[in-house]
Amino acid sequence: MPLTATERLRISRRAFLAALGGASLLANPASSTQAFAEHLAWMDRADAPLFASARKQPDGSFAIAVFDDSGRELARVPLPDRGHGLALSPDRQVMVAFARRPGTFALAIRPFTNASPRLISSIQGRHFYGHGCFSGGGRFLYTVENDYENARGVLGVYDMTDESPRRLGELDTFGTGPHDILALPDGKTLVVANGGIQTHPDRPREKLNLGTMRPSIVFLDAATGDLRAKHELTADLHQLSLRHMALDGAGRVWVGGQHQDKTASPPLVGFVSPDRELTLCPLPDRFTGLLDNYIGSVTANRTGDVIATSAPRGNRILFWNAETGNFIPDQTVPDGCGIAPIDRDGFLVSDGLGGLTYLDAPDSQPLVLSRPPGVAWDNHLFAL
Repeated sequence: MPLTATERLRISRRAFLAALGGASLLANPASSTQAFAEHLAWMDRADAPLFASARKQPDGSFAIAVFDDSGRELARVPLPDRGHGLALSPDRQVMVAFARRPGTFALAIRPFTNASPRLISSIQGRHFYGHGCFSGGGRFLYTVENDYENARGVLGVYDMTDESPRRLGELDTFGTGPHDILALPDGKTLVVANGGIQTHPDRPREKLNLGTMRPSIVFLDAATGDLRAKHELTADLHQLSLRHMALDGAGRVWVGGQHQDKTASPPLVGFVSPDRELTLCPLPDRFTGLLDNYIGSVTANRTGDVIATSAPRGNRILFWNAETGNFIPDQTVPDGCGIAPIDRDGFLVSDGLGGLTYLDAPDSQPLVLSRPPGVAWDNHLFAL
């Protein structure tokens, strides 16, 4: 599965937008046999940030695509099946692409070298949940997994020192259905969102315990796996599956969820710390029933003072003041789900219709940068 460079480009976001005068770019990448590392040598990374996401190709196959801040595709690597999230090493030299639940593969990619991607397969009795993270020093990879015969969440621990990842063991997540994981800035703590939903690969997308769900946010010692803190929801919110997370500038963890009861419309976004319970942030009444009780992605801008959350089923990107937890005006992006910071205040949004959209601020007009025909981006977008 070689990386394939598809375009050479050296252009800044501002120069690009000025040249286009607000028009959209329809990318039509040409094939090339150049090594990805060679190709990226042409890029001024300080001038043109890079992004990556899983996607569905026009022919129905799946891949990870790398592109710049104009939406121009630069390279792609094929995946054996549908991908979901990525884990990025602290030095941004390694990215690991994970299969969507209940997939059993992950792919370690070193985009700035000529090394071939390395396949990671889950061990027997486990499957991946689509997310993972690196330790603060970058040596270890933590993969979010399902011990499905025991309805138990675990973290696979891999040594990434050598080119071929090596599994060392696993840690308990102290919950069921773990979905996302972050490493805190202290370099010693992991935070895991236990979605609370029991699943089994024999019934791949079926939710087996909606009546007894117990979602939680747990803080773990990264070295020992010891439980440092566990925060659960109140009984009336036990069906709010806690899914995706991001850190704000103060180090608080922001969480987005999916409520399983279609007859209720609880808050779907909140923040939590090891020593403070989860605080949910209310939405204006006009959103009642509009979002289909689902938040797809969570991220912070580069300064950490604005949180962006996507609600693809409601075609909305919702913004929050990270300091106060107050709602900031939203933007409409059809089926927009993946979000990544693009500069100090702006965000890049990917959607299931193939679009990449630039949002400069919560009150600005969305600008579609590219929409490759036949492409469908998956749920998450990452800045490299």
